[in-house]
Amino acid sequence: MEAETKPRRKGVFLLPNLMTTGALFAGFFSIISGIGGEYTQAAIAVVIAGILDGLDGRLARLTNTQSDFGIQYDSLSDLVSFGLAPALLMYNWSLIHLKTVSPMAAKLGWLAAFIYAACAALRLARFNTQAGSSDKQYFQGLASPAAAGTMVATIWFCNDRAIAGDSVSWLMLLLTVGLGLLMFSRVRYFSFKGGPAGDRVPIMWLFFLVLVFVLLSIDTPLVLFLIGYVYVASGLLHTALGLRQRRQERKIQQSTRTSPDE
Repeated sequence: MEAETKPRRKGVFLLPNLMTTGALFAGFFSIISGIGGEYTQAAIAVVIAGILDGLDGRLARLTNTQSDFGIQYDSLSDLVSFGLAPALLMYNWSLIHLKTVSPMAAKLGWLAAFIYAACAALRLARFNTQAGSSDKQYFQGLASPAAAGTMVATIWFCNDRAIAGDSVSWLMLLLTVGLGLLMFSRVRYFSFKGGPAGDRVPIMWLFFLVLVFVLLSIDTPLVLFLIGYVYVASGLLHTALGLRQRRQERKIQQSTRTSPDE
């Protein structure tokens, strides 16, 4: 008599999805805090969401608990935490004040926030469709957690320096649209997924980690502010240098093809 086959058990892996739920909760809490005028608290919540988002994928890989459900759930959580939350926070903190300028400026304010949220959704959709074929060492377009981190670090830094949102509304409009377009651009950003292989890492990595913690303890909003803009600039610089190198290579190839045979 053949052994009775057991039905496949349905369910989800708890630990990585718990981290994703925590990131989703932090993003939702950021929206509520921003509506209530607690802008620094809302910015910190997005930073916490970014930390939890970085942990869930690594936990899934370390524990071999990756699943299609987890991938889709993580993507939806990212849309809330790094798409809607920073866009609404920026609008409530700064862009909403454009309504005092003119009705057209008021429309530009909420449209800028929408462009950011829409670009975050488009970037996540493109990332999901290209996940199996894309270069793991680089991101195509600014990652949504990095864009959100740069945006909320700016708000946190301004609040810490007593810079009112209404005094920089036009600058924040350009920043919001710019970060949104960078997410859906073809600018290449280092993904930090190609780190040292194996369990051991060079001691300089540990020193660098300690240095980051020391700097964060001295002035957290300033350090996050600088890290965000340095990373944003790094992708633009890397892409510009890559384009320049490819143009030079094409010129060399064209010159060798057109040169007469010796």
